[in-house]
Amino acid sequence: MPLLVGALLAFAVGLMATAVGLDRDRAFYPTVTIVIASLYALFAVLGGSTHALLLDSLLGAVFIAAAIWGFRSSLWVVAIALAAHGLLDLVHGRVVSNPGVPAWWPAFCGSYDVVAGAYLAWLLKAGRVPVRRGDRR
Repeated sequence: MPLLVGALLAFAVGLMATAVGLDRDRAFYPTVTIVIASLYALFAVLGGSTHALLLDSLLGAVFIAAAIWGFRSSLWVVAIALAAHGLLDLVHGRVVSNPGVPAWWPAFCGSYDVVAGAYLAWLLKAGRVPVRRGDRR
């Protein structure tokens, strides 16, 4: 169930953002990526684990840096970062022991991230969102 809900929610959020024009601003998907990258640190705080907080903050910093780099250069970097974060969700529990992560989270977040990355890739390929700053649609 978490896989399905995550995927459907990502698709619904993407459609809504497109329908109301939120994703016309190139900052939308980098911001989503930054928020997603921060959630494991939140779970570490909830679980009371300083060790997990440190490790998940370092992992999150990689994705935050990718979001900023992608915003400044090419949103393809952001699409890849979103999908890569989804893949990280598959192995996160083997990389970091974070007691605050709900059991359903990796499947939910993983499917959300992969679908969000795929949706952004579709928008970029279709020319619906400018790839680089200054590009016109």
